[in-house]
Amino acid sequence: EVRVVESGGGLVQAGGSLRLSCEVSGLPFDDYTIGWFRRAPGKERVGVSCIHYSDGSTWYRDSVKGRFTISSDNAKNTVVLQMDSLKTEDTAVYYCGVNRFIVGSYYFTEWKAGGYGLDYWGKGTEVTVSS
Repeated sequence: EVRVVESGGGLVQAGGSLRLSCEVSGLPFDDYTIGWFRRAPGKERVGVSCIHYSDGSTWYRDSVKGRFTISSDNAKNTVVLQMDSLKTEDTAVYYCGVNRFIVGSYYFTEWKAGGYGLDYWGKGTEVTVSS
């Protein structure tokens, strides 16, 4: 059974920091991209950041560059999103997702396209940034 479990959301004031973790287990493949999406109230889901398992390549959406940092601990099958200098517009439900890597494909396609073809999802964790 595949499990994707997020933790670390909460309430923080603007300018503060939060750390999201995602632990995965039971994946039926051994090369993949893993990362985070978010859905803000009244808006569509968008990719936030991701990391490729085998070579550590990363991607960030423009609005979080320089503020968010993604990292992975492959031995623990965990990915962490460190979110600093949070803004009220970062308020959203954050979802961890995993996508199998297929040779010849682009690592970050799903994160750029909203994740509609993603293989596995967590249930989400809420992040609220107050002014």
